[in-house]
Amino acid sequence: MAPPLHLSVLSPSFSPITLLFTSSRKPSCLHSHTCASVSSSSSSISLTSHKPVAASLKEKLGSFKGVKWGDLWSLNSWVVRDYYRLVDSVNAVEPIVRRLSDEQLRSKTAEFRQRLSQGETLSDIQAEAFAVVREAARRTLGMRHFDVQIIGGAVLHDGCIAEMKTGEGKTLVSTLAAYLNALSGNGVHVVTVNDYLAQRDAEWMGRVHRFLGLSIGLIQRGMSADERRSNYGCDITYTNNSELGFDYLRDNLSGNKGQLVMRWPNPFHFAIVDEVDSVLIDEGRNPLLISGEASKDAARYPVAAKVAELLVRGIHYEVELKDNSVNLTEEGVALAEMVLETNDLWDENDPWARFLMNALKAKEFYRRDVQYIVRNGKALIINELTGRVEEKRRWSEGIHQAVEAKEGLQIQADSVVVAQITYQSLFKLYPKLSGMTGTAKTEEKEFLKMFQMPVIEVPTNLRNIRIDLPIQAFATARGKWEYVREEVELMFRLGRPVLVGTTSVENSEYLSELLKDRKVPHNVLNARPKYAAREAEIIAQAGRKFAITISTNMAGRGTDIILGGNPKMLAKDILEEKLLPFMTEEAPNVEIDGEQISQKGLSKIEIGPSSFALLAKAVCIAKFARKSKEDWPYQKAKLLIQESIERSQSIDIEDLEKRLSEESELFLGDAISLAYVSVLQDCEAHCLDEGAEVKRLGGLHVIGTSLHESRRIDNQLRGRAGRQGDPGSTRFMVSLQDEMFQKFNFDTEWAVRLISRITNDEDIPIEGHTIVKQLLALQINAEKYYFGIRKSLVEFDEVLEVQRKHVYNLRQLILTGDSESCCEHLFRYMQEVVDEIVFGNVDPLKSPRHWSLGKLLDDFVGIGGNILAEAFAEIKEEDMLSSLEQINQLGSIVADPLSLPDLPLPPKTFRGIRRKQSSLKRWLNICADDSMKNGRFRKIANILRKYLGDFLIASYLQVVEDSGYDNTYIQEVEKEVMVKSLDCFWRDHLINMNRLSSAVNVRSFGHRNPLEEYKIDGCRFFISMLSATRRLTVESLLQYWSSPVNSEELFSI
Repeated sequence: MAPPLHLSVLSPSFSPITLLFTSSRKPSCLHSHTCASVSSSSSSISLTSHKPVAASLKEKLGSFKGVKWGDLWSLNSWVVRDYYRLVDSVNAVEPIVRRLSDEQLRSKTAEFRQRLSQGETLSDIQAEAFAVVREAARRTLGMRHFDVQIIGGAVLHDGCIAEMKTGEGKTLVSTLAAYLNALSGNGVHVVTVNDYLAQRDAEWMGRVHRFLGLSIGLIQRGMSADERRSNYGCDITYTNNSELGFDYLRDNLSGNKGQLVMRWPNPFHFAIVDEVDSVLIDEGRNPLLISGEASKDAARYPVAAKVAELLVRGIHYEVELKDNSVNLTEEGVALAEMVLETNDLWDENDPWARFLMNALKAKEFYRRDVQYIVRNGKALIINELTGRVEEKRRWSEGIHQAVEAKEGLQIQADSVVVAQITYQSLFKLYPKLSGMTGTAKTEEKEFLKMFQMPVIEVPTNLRNIRIDLPIQAFATARGKWEYVREEVELMFRLGRPVLVGTTSVENSEYLSELLKDRKVPHNVLNARPKYAAREAEIIAQAGRKFAITISTNMAGRGTDIILGGNPKMLAKDILEEKLLPFMTEEAPNVEIDGEQISQKGLSKIEIGPSSFALLAKAVCIAKFARKSKEDWPYQKAKLLIQESIERSQSIDIEDLEKRLSEESELFLGDAISLAYVSVLQDCEAHCLDEGAEVKRLGGLHVIGTSLHESRRIDNQLRGRAGRQGDPGSTRFMVSLQDEMFQKFNFDTEWAVRLISRITNDEDIPIEGHTIVKQLLALQINAEKYYFGIRKSLVEFDEVLEVQRKHVYNLRQLILTGDSESCCEHLFRYMQEVVDEIVFGNVDPLKSPRHWSLGKLLDDFVGIGGNILAEAFAEIKEEDMLSSLEQINQLGSIVADPLSLPDLPLPPKTFRGIRRKQSSLKRWLNICADDSMKNGRFRKIANILRKYLGDFLIASYLQVVEDSGYDNTYIQEVEKEVMVKSLDCFWRDHLINMNRLSSAVNVRSFGHRNPLEEYKIDGCRFFISMLSATRRLTVESLLQYWSSPVNSEELFSI
């Protein structure tokens, strides 16, 4: 039964709503902000007031003025109204905080930490901490958090998802929750979608945190283990989702404690995930994999690619676009077997089926310039959701090799999975998780179901006045692209900036050719290096008058298109244009530095006399520097300009002018910094004027050329227009020949006939409600389909997640534990190996005469080889039976030291209180163990388990002592063998589980639930894996200490 919803407008001390979000994992979405007490070094303020009920009622009712009636029934609206109490508290504290000096403001961090150590909670200091961060941002960045941004910070702190529209300052909002949660000292991770955004945010927002005395870390591709370890140890660490995931996996593949880079044993505390829907939903279908090479059968891929070219779709094979599957027909099987000269494609000794199926998938589903591009002899994946190239990612299960064979590239080795995890499982490891994005409300049910994270829509600071025009539907793709071209031309003549969103590199370049034919100047932004390298510059120009930008989804996230242009980026472009020719003779590399962006049609930025003078001075110093030393490389010259620009934001201008009084090579950076500050002022004035003109024209116009498989991605594109209350408009144009309609088998014939009857021309669009309703219904069906895929992936991965946690926790326990814990763990291994032997040969319901004592003895001796064989050389099955029968007749037995009549005595190695305590503890665990069936002879079976366990452990300790090695070396060997044995079998287990996940789907034909089958068999596989790990560890260590010369062979497990 759902909890009641209480509405109150009478109580003067409570908000108009009380909401209870219950979750087993997440904290309450709403904190109580009813009473806040704030103290500073000089004064204190109480925010609790007591008013007469009548006055309070009047105030409450008055607060409803201007509120839409629809909002009164919106749960989100009531939640936001509740957060305004915190805003009032922060605003009340702000005047006090503003009076503090820089040093006093910085000392607040130490004060907060002291208060937390004395028992206060984060909720107790939240209002004051937010006020401190707001003031620090104002002083360091010149940016003050709006009230709605305070709400966004509170939503993040409460472990929810803050949906904030484009341009509302999500990056600044993150500083509030990051600072507050970093005060605990356990580390906060701010996770972005790429390296560029992580670096930008660490440098930009890091200034606020550093001002307040917190340490800031940044994780980037290519960093060493020492750098990563240092950065993860900071109070706040900025990283991207893939680096975070791979660091976690690599830590769980490390061979020793010194190789770990994260904060073990508790690497996860609190995370803020930027573009959370992209990370947890869009990327949710693709697990993170670390692969090892398995270089076999590489020669089969090119052969299979040639055979796939011979097969004809519809005759030899059928294609299912929705789930990217291929099925051979009988004719296809016969032809393939004839060409490959094999009697059976599925023959285990000559397996061709997998290679042929992958070749057909590469032919049908993996298209060049759509799913991948070819660069420098390699097939590089294009992320279809972000439009960016992912150089380190490869398709698994032989798909990537099949694509390489299709393109005639060198076949790289097959890969086997060494470690894997999905983003869903990775971020579930955080005790507290939050996220922010501009588009999450449409997926709120999924976030609640899978992550227990509510989505809270944070109000915009200014009203959104963007106009979303109706969708236009076309019968043919030709008609759609012609209308897109015409609309771009129309907007260009008006002077309005235009952003055209396409779904692939192929489509963006097709439209580019259409516009070139009409002499319309434009810029293209897609995954090709010559365009992608100039992404920041292209986006900086995209809001200028007459700017036309054709982009894939690269322009959909992490970027703000500012009307009139981005003055900082434009100023940087001017400096590079003026200075680089005098700093280096090296020409830019198009593959690295990108193609020069088009300036045609754009107004020229007027540079003032003072800026010209400073640029000229910088040019003169650059010339002098080149004469006195050899030429700078192009990249080094660009880096010097970039560093000088960054320094200009932190150095006093008067100090710069003073240092520049002498012309010297040493002050080239200062000259560039000073020139940048002056040019920036000119650019700001130009962009302000041009931005006002663009607003009068109607703002940015966004054209979507296809509906995506999710409304959320379409909304991301729409969100590029109308930022921060700016005017703007959007229009989506779709064709019934678009890929989505084909993929989901949408019957387009009736729609084509309807369009033809309405317009008498298939190339004329319609905006009819019926057509649009059908298109949106199809999009919703696509969302449900992909939600089902993600849900299935999560459910299957939850099985592996439990196993992964057990293995990784066990691994970290071994690596980070001390010598005593390592010994205890090894002794437990040995006892469990003995228990498995006893369980396999003993039935406590039957007399020992019916036990398989001969096999039990052989199995036990087989563990230790020569070590145990000598001790039990004279022992026969009859001797053991006689000993057990004598025990059965005894009333009691001494457990420590334990010995059995007529059987060898264990070596006397249980000396010292710790080892005796360990022996007694194992006996108590055996007695309490319920894994053995209850029976008349269970007591004897338990005594046998204890005796054999003691004998094995004592024999091991004896042989270790006889080896003469010191304890440090012994511990290193034990840890290495335990870890390598676990890694070996875990790797095989992952392969088996991946195969099982594919195999269980077939069982659905037998009316069996694939997930339940996966759970049952997966559990059985895991138990077998752990058993094999324990046995191999024990056998390997006994073998090593009996013959240490074979250590190198042993470590190559």
